[in-house]
Parts: sequence; structure tokens; C-alpha cells
Amino acid sequence: MIETLALESIEAIEPSHWNRLHFADDSPGEIEDWSYLRAIERAHLPGFRLVYFVVREGARLLAAAPGFFTDYRIDTTVSGALKRVTEAAAKLLPRLLRIPMLALGSPATESCRVGFDPAASEPQRKQWLHAIAMEMEALAAREHAQMLAIKDAAEPQAALWRQVLPQHGLRPLPGLPGATLALPFDDLDGYLDSLGSATRKDLRRKWRAATGLAIEWRADLGGIREEVLRLYRATLAHAQFRFEELNLAYFENVLREMPGRAFCVTYAERGKLLAFNLVLQDRARLLDKFFGMDYQAMERYNLYQVSWLENVRYCIAQRIRVYESGQGLHQEKVRLGSELHANTLWYRHRNRFLDGVFARVDGLARLDRSDPGAQCA
Repeated sequence: MIETLALESIEAIEPSHWNRLHFADDSPGEIEDWSYLRAIERAHLPGFRLVYFVVREGARLLAAAPGFFTDYRIDTTVSGALKRVTEAAAKLLPRLLRIPMLALGSPATESCRVGFDPAASEPQRKQWLHAIAMEMEALAAREHAQMLAIKDAAEPQAALWRQVLPQHGLRPLPGLPGATLALPFDDLDGYLDSLGSATRKDLRRKWRAATGLAIEWRADLGGIREEVLRLYRATLAHAQFRFEELNLAYFENVLREMPGRAFCVTYAERGKLLAFNLVLQDRARLLDKFFGMDYQAMERYNLYQVSWLENVRYCIAQRIRVYESGQGLHQEKVRLGSELHANTLWYRHRNRFLDGVFARVDGLARLDRSDPGAQCA
């Protein structure tokens, strides 16, 4: 008998059962795997309650995806003058712009991919995604969540999303794309030679200027915990869009749960931490998760570009052929040789009248409207 469930903890699922659903012929598997999701769960991120949707037949897992409850601010993806108006309204009526939401995906993953049994046919995948969507609707009704969403639906499953989600009333909006950089080079000079002349000269100059920095790849945060948190919060305060806010437990858990696959790269000057970069890796990819820096030192050392070059250098040295740099700063990433990959936000309000209102105004919250550099080719 096939059943669909919503579980409260990923620990109710065997790690090998979860991970086997996320392997593909052209991929070593999902880098943000069971261990990474458990690290998020154990961090207890403020404002989120996690859930895991599974389709199973007896003990055999057929499909699975993480999900979460949160109070979603409907102006999260708004910017400019309209953002100033909504901020003022939120101060007067704090609950006005917040909607209880149940979403498929995770507050701290790069995209939402539903894992399927590798032997599943296309009709089975559609059937099981339908079952997950129906379970989401039932759970939202029981928990009084007003909004349903898919956060950062991944491009490789775009055809499946388009076939299934509109049947459940969900509509798509462009999300922020991810970025990947292919690295078929023998050394850092080979990468630099692949760029345009102006970009190449700019990066060489910034790399030379960083010789005063001490760069270290660390497996833990011993002795730097509070500094890491301070730099993360400083960077978050400068972010154009804010959805989740991480805590110290998140960073420590990821490093502890993923030994040999998660690192904190630090950049220090005479013992003072100026920047850090949390990265994940497998045999094929390096995934840049979060970067935090001292903004007073940003211009002096061009910290973002220096960390980019250090990650590229490391990938080439380790024969890792893909550097995945996530969302944000899209124009700069394209300048540095990256390719953008689309993500999509799907959503609907469970109240038909309000859903109709959202359908008429959702263009104001399009992420590609606020960030033209986020448009994929």
C-alpha cells in the first residue's frame, strides 16, 4: 500500500533511504543531503518549523522532499519605493504583511528538488508529486496555513513542476537563479586566461593585493564563534532580500554533521577575522553557502573577489570541476564566467478571493523585476 505522510523529523527516515532518492545519472547526488538537513533541523532556526513529506510503500521510500512552516512577509521580494511603504505599514500593523505559510523546500537550501526512486517512471513521478501536493493541502488546512508555496523549484525538474502544480492552483514567479562555474583548468592562471582582458587584469591585481591576508580552511569554529556570527549579521544587514536568519548553531552543526565535506574558510589580517565563507563539497562540486565579511575592510582587500579566487584555486587543486556559488550578485558572477540556472517560486493563497488579488499584483514582487541581473538567458 502506497501512503503519503508528513513527518516532523528527518531522523524518522534512514539516511541511506533519503539520499538514494537524490542520485541522478549525471550527478554524484544531492550535496545538501540528509546530514545537511539534519544540521538545519537541529539548529532550530527562529521563525521556522520543519516538516518532511514522504511517499512510501511499506518500508520502501518512493519520493521525499523537505518543507517548512513560517509566517511569510509578503514584501520579502519587494524593493525600492514600494519597500519603504510596506516597511512603514509593518511598523503600524505588524501582522498586516505576514501570512502563515506552508512551503515545499528548505529555508537554507539552494533549491527545492523532490527526490524520487531512481527506477521511477515519469508517470510515477507525476503521481507521487500529486500525492505530496495533496498532503501539503491537507496539512495546511489542519494547521491553518493560509499560503502554499514551493521555494526555489529547481530547473532540472521544471517540466514536472509545470505538469503537476497548476492542477493544484499554484502559479509560478521567477525566483533568484543559482550560478555555476565550470572549471576545466589545470591552474588558476588557466581560469584567469578564460576571462575577458579587463576582468582578468582586475582579478590579478586584487589577488596580488591580498597577500597580507592569512587564509585557512577550517573544520570547526573553535576560537572564532562570536566573530563569525558578528560578520554574518553585518552581511545580512546589507542584504537586498532577507528570508531566513541563521544562528551560530547552524554553522556549527553543518561543520560537525558533514566532516570532510563542510569547511569554514577564514580570511584574517594580523589575527583579526575579516571574512569567512561556509562551503560544502563532494567529489564533483564546491557549493558556496554563506559569506560574511567586515565591510570596513571590504574595499581594502576586495574580500568577495579574493574569496572567489581562493575557492576557484581550491577546486582546481582538488580536481573539483564545478564551483556552485548560489544566489545573489548575479551580474558579478556572470562577469567572472558563471552560468545562471533558473529557480521558480510557485504559490497560491488558500482563500480564493485573496488568491485572485495576489494573482493581479504579483508582478510587483517578481525578483527579476527588482534584480535585472538575475534574468537567465
